[in-house]
Amino acid sequence: MKLQGEKISLRAIEPQDIDILYQWENDTENWNVSNTQTPFSRFVLEQYIASAHEDIYTAKQLRLIICDNDNKAIGSIDLFDFDPNNLRAGIGILIADKSDRKKGYASEALSLLINYCFLSLNLHQIYCNITTDNETSILLFQKHGFQITGIKKQWIRDGVKFKDELILQLLR
Repeated sequence: MKLQGEKISLRAIEPQDIDILYQWENDTENWNVSNTQTPFSRFVLEQYIASAHEDIYTAKQLRLIICDNDNKAIGSIDLFDFDPNNLRAGIGILIADKSDRKKGYASEALSLLINYCFLSLNLHQIYCNITTDNETSILLFQKHGFQITGIKKQWIRDGVKFKDELILQLLR
């Protein structure tokens, strides 16, 4: 599967993505936004890639690689907690290299995935969870019609302090 935009495309995970996934998943700067607390081993990621071909209805998740027009992997966008009964899924997005951020890549990837969710998967709603201090992500999702529908108080521990987390939803 490949979803094409003007600046980026979304594609399925390939075995050759192991090195880049290993780098992204073990970058501690990303752990607060991905709810990760421990490093991923290469073995675990290889197993994940080997099972990435599973249908979203079986795996309940889908990760797509975001590639620029030179076909360079610059990030990933995920559907998680896929619920075919209630027709909903969560979305997470990562543009890995800071030099690739604020170029419209995340916005275009999100637009492509929203269309895929509503037109191909026939979902009723998609949602995301974002800490209140991540203004860039909040604005990105709001630009695409997501609305803040709730707040989880002191939900994410960041060192010795706690952060509130917003729930944003987009209904079809």
